[in-house]
Amino acid sequence: MLIYADRDYIYRTNKIYLYKMPIIVNLDVMLATRKMQSKELAEKLGISPVNLSILKTGKAKGVRFDTLEAICKILECQPGDILEYRE
Repeated sequence: MLIYADRDYIYRTNKIYLYKMPIIVNLDVMLATRKMQSKELAEKLGISPVNLSILKTGKAKGVRFDTLEAICKILECQPGDILEYRE
């Protein structure tokens, strides 16, 4: 039996199972409460809007602590305001 995975799917033999990460990124909520656009946050972080979009949609495989720290400083929030665990 062959099993392998990529970011969103687990492949087992010839069947494909959708794999949803239990970590939810609430960056859009924080941006809305701070009345800030994604483009502005990306400029302040020094990353491309595309990379910020990947993080916002939850498609990123990970986030560096220094990036998370910078986001929290700019948005004046805690990491738990941005990241949420759901089963």
